[in-house]
Amino acid sequence: MNKAPTIAAGSDAPLDTGGSAPLAPVTAPVTRVPPVALLLLGLQHVLVMYAGAVAVPLIVGRALKLPPEQVAMLVSADLFACGLATLLQSWGLPGIGVRMPVMMGVTFAAVTPMVAMGTNPAIGLTGIYGAVIAAGLFAFLVAPVIGRLLPLFPPVVTGTIILVIGVSLMKVGVNWAAGGVGNPNYGAPLYLAIATFVLCMILAITRFGTGFVNSASVLIGIVVGTLVAAFFGLLDLGHVATAPWFDVVRPFAFGVPTFDPVSIVTLCIVMIVVMIESTGMFLALAEICADPVDEARLTRGLRGDGLGTIIGGIFNTFPYTSFSQNIGLVGVTGVRTRYVAVAGGVIMLGLGLVPKLAALVEAVPQCVLGGAGLVMFGMVGATGVRILGSVDFAGNRNNLFVVAVSVGFGMIPLVAPAFFKQMPHALHPLLESGILLCAMAAVTLNLFFNGLTDDEAAREAARKQAGSADH
Repeated sequence: MNKAPTIAAGSDAPLDTGGSAPLAPVTAPVTRVPPVALLLLGLQHVLVMYAGAVAVPLIVGRALKLPPEQVAMLVSADLFACGLATLLQSWGLPGIGVRMPVMMGVTFAAVTPMVAMGTNPAIGLTGIYGAVIAAGLFAFLVAPVIGRLLPLFPPVVTGTIILVIGVSLMKVGVNWAAGGVGNPNYGAPLYLAIATFVLCMILAITRFGTGFVNSASVLIGIVVGTLVAAFFGLLDLGHVATAPWFDVVRPFAFGVPTFDPVSIVTLCIVMIVVMIESTGMFLALAEICADPVDEARLTRGLRGDGLGTIIGGIFNTFPYTSFSQNIGLVGVTGVRTRYVAVAGGVIMLGLGLVPKLAALVEAVPQCVLGGAGLVMFGMVGATGVRILGSVDFAGNRNNLFVVAVSVGFGMIPLVAPAFFKQMPHALHPLLESGILLCAMAAVTLNLFFNGLTDDEAAREAARKQAGSADH
């Protein structure tokens, strides 16, 4: 087997046209690979992130009770915009894109606020898209100064926020496992059994699988679980049969966006959290690739997040961020050329143009998604716990109060949905987001108890957090 030569990680030299390169983990970083291997590595990145990428449109679409064909449209739009956002980050434009092997996907951080907006008749889906576009523009404009906000988000703050995000999403996974809200057979033993089977399969693959199989455990669990559900007659492929093989993703397919001020502020705050998280991802990836990220390059990467989010709003989807599981895959494979992400982005674009595939994703029974959701959403919360593990609670008891009170605020909409019923209607999108309440409480309490952290300490903390993050 020919060994692929290594060049500087930031080099834009053309790729090799011959030889072969291993897809298994390698001992030395690889920065040049032949085209066929590059395509396979790009496909591997897509498969690793696929389950997480399509989860958000499924959550939002079903929460808003959209018909199956429209949920499938959301999935197609998401895959298409994932591809565009990935190309913006990895290939880049003048002044935009970190130009590293970064795969982009919809962030889970915005799910709960968007569901609250979408289920509000005064805002709806067009209001979500208006807020997404405005938040993307906000992120694009504030990208040069986002590094100065890092001291506001030390591990005690970001860990608490991510923990609440995971706990909030668990409600979705639990309802899926029982067959979905509104299902007349909600909680049927067959639904629970299939969800349990999917969960156990994912755990078994994670425990005994290696390499790519281990990385794609959630996707494999969903595929096998869907086959089992089909055996019991739970898989309806009627919409798959009628869906076309090819179609373009049309901008503003659900109508002209509307702009609600409170919704915009809500998603702007979410975008700040997303960009802080992305900062840590870029710094961690810089260490893996031995390719330093300075302030100018960090700004280009955060602008990529902002422009990707604007594109998401235009093409009927949601805010975007870098997916950390793919950053981990770069370290596992040792292939650190940005062209592997470019290949993955092109594949995502192609998948977004195949409505039949999106219809197949939409057809996956909710009980199957429930088993996988318990893992995916639980891992988000576990990531928050892991970040909090680096916080000094013994030497600084004030951090206990930051976490305790912030989690309490974050749980209000989850455990008492009518808690803010008597508040002004315009504030409901703000008050019904546990993530937003948690973020505001955590930032405020941390400033009250601990003040601002040192800039360099904040960057180092962000880098360490990215090493343990997952979406």
